[in-house]
Amino acid sequence: MNSRQRKTFEAIWTDPVNGALEWRRIESLFEALGCRVIEGPGSSVTFEKDGRRATFHRPHPGQEALRYRVRAAREWLDRIGARP
Repeated sequence: MNSRQRKTFEAIWTDPVNGALEWRRIESLFEALGCRVIEGPGSSVTFEKDGRRATFHRPHPGQEALRYRVRAAREWLDRIGARP
């Protein structure tokens, strides 16, 4: 995990939730943690790790993850055992 991914990891766990994170930074973090990326139809993307899956929809037209996606990313990280 590089320093940018570490900063993203910390930002996801910060309260109040930061809805201005770029989604691509969150995807990069998931990949660094060993998640497999499965492209779905349209803006759908699924991440898989150790047999567990989480599906997200990439933001569009903006790049910001928004708070509900950041919360969902936090829940996914918690489910795969990635906590700060």
